[in-house]
Amino acid sequence: MVTPKTKRDIKYINRDFSDFRQRLIEYSKTYFPNTYNDFSPSSPGMLFMEQTAYVGDVLSFYLDNQLQENFIQYARQTNNIFELSYMFGYKPKTTSAAQATIDFYQQLPSITSGSITLPDYSYAVTIDENTTVDSNSGGDSFIIQDKIDFSLSSSEDPTEISVYQISGNSPQYYLLKKSRNAISSTINSTTFDFTDPQPFQTINLSNSDIIKILDIFDSEGNQWYEVDHLGQEMVFQSKNNTNINDPNAIASNGTTPLILELKKVQRRFAARFTSLSNLQIQFGSGTSIDNDEEIIPNPDNVGIGLPFKKDKLTSAYSPSNFLHTGTYGISPSDTTLTIRYLTGGGVNSNSPASSLTGLSTINTTFNNTNLNATTANYIFDSLASTNPSAADGGGGGDTLEEIRQNTLALVASQQRSVTADDYLIRALSMPSEYGAVAKAYIEQPKLTDDQVSTVETLNLFCLSKNINSYLSSPSTLLKQNLRTYLSQYRIIGDNIEIRDAFIINIALNFEIIVLPEYNNNEVLIRCVEELKSHFEIDKWQLNQPIFLRDLFILLDKIKGVQTVKDITITNKAGATTGYSPYAYDILGATQNQVIYPSLDPSIFELKYPNQDIKGRVVPL
Repeated sequence: MVTPKTKRDIKYINRDFSDFRQRLIEYSKTYFPNTYNDFSPSSPGMLFMEQTAYVGDVLSFYLDNQLQENFIQYARQTNNIFELSYMFGYKPKTTSAAQATIDFYQQLPSITSGSITLPDYSYAVTIDENTTVDSNSGGDSFIIQDKIDFSLSSSEDPTEISVYQISGNSPQYYLLKKSRNAISSTINSTTFDFTDPQPFQTINLSNSDIIKILDIFDSEGNQWYEVDHLGQEMVFQSKNNTNINDPNAIASNGTTPLILELKKVQRRFAARFTSLSNLQIQFGSGTSIDNDEEIIPNPDNVGIGLPFKKDKLTSAYSPSNFLHTGTYGISPSDTTLTIRYLTGGGVNSNSPASSLTGLSTINTTFNNTNLNATTANYIFDSLASTNPSAADGGGGGDTLEEIRQNTLALVASQQRSVTADDYLIRALSMPSEYGAVAKAYIEQPKLTDDQVSTVETLNLFCLSKNINSYLSSPSTLLKQNLRTYLSQYRIIGDNIEIRDAFIINIALNFEIIVLPEYNNNEVLIRCVEELKSHFEIDKWQLNQPIFLRDLFILLDKIKGVQTVKDITITNKAGATTGYSPYAYDILGATQNQVIYPSLDPSIFELKYPNQDIKGRVVPL
């Protein structure tokens, strides 16, 4: 006779070591009362129970951790946060490169044509793209990505001409000036060898402060193009508008020097960061040398009876065959890839004005030959550069929390900007090579009662940082880049105006009473350090008020402080003294112990905390 199997009461709510241990003891007492009843801590049975509880606790931890790491809201591991952000379409920034406008100069000798004296353009030079300009302030080098041809001038690329030197009553030398946008970076190069094709091959670039991939070429001279994802087969490509065979095109080369085209590419790659110092590059899956239509026949070509086309389908084709075609790009094989990429950026790249003067590595050629050697050497030595305004936009990359929050905000926008917050997130996530926005605020313009807005207009107020990490007004170039970047996400009817926000510099004075048993200086130092931390500019946003009550509470909690007698905040203004030029009535803006910012978007900045935080101990 078979004994019926006893139904066991098993609970599944145990989550930690103590729960597992206790449940094992209860299980043994319930189902094996006569087999084992020694549950003292030193018994052999408890040894095995605790070992089992230990294993259960470890497995439970890993199960919880694996589930947690699948959600970007709760993920803690760096590589998982990066992977999840890319999955949702957000590209984290590891560093932000400073942007600058650099003026380049060269002299030209004069030449007489009849009674007219003109610049002799036979001595005009060309400065190659990717030429490096060094900073004399010890900051990063800057790269211009567009070549400079002093012999050409157009409305899009004008050449300013002035008389530099006069001999008698006639000009002897002219001075030519052209301007170019530059990015703080260094060009790096590395190579990778590929043998047999493998689907979705990946390589890694391990370097700190990687900005972007500059270009990739194989040993046969073919270029590989970067795409957002490997399913993207079309890329934008620009070329010079010099097609003399197209009268309609060449007629507008002064106002439209570049032609934008769509190009279908099989050689492509997708790049993404897996950590702050590692960039992964992935190539396509196409590994077959056969024509794509041999692997996946085109139904449009079936039955047309041509010798080079299939007239019937004689076998079934697996959908997995798509992975062997160029649908997701091709995989490199039997070649060597040369990868050039940019590194640099950071706060230190925000070079001051008139500092980008180093032309030691400039790549320059004369447009003509058979020139006077003495004059040519003089012209070459006359080349000079400078930046009329400070470089800005350089900063650190996204923190893990910023990646998390920006990704969540991006998901809601679905690759378009609809709400004001969408535009705000887009502005803060602009690719680092175009500069970095430190602070941003967006609002609709205020209309009077008799005004009616015909379009959805938004004012985007922003600030950047200079080389010293102080807030500053964004440069014209940074705002131009931001306007262009936002245009691709703007919906029809939206108009975005990019404006400068205002900086209100402040100073702080406080008085405290110290407990008798504490050293006055030590307590003052602790108070000053807490105030410095409270007013760190990264913790403050545009239009954020100052709550004096919070400052009283902050100081009152410091060890050794008996009473906070007084806290006074004043305005510091004056460009000549290193502060913002904007004066602000702090007293008039204070209501109920709250200091409100101006009606125009502004931010309070304690710019020089070491000198603008002053405290003293007063008697009881």
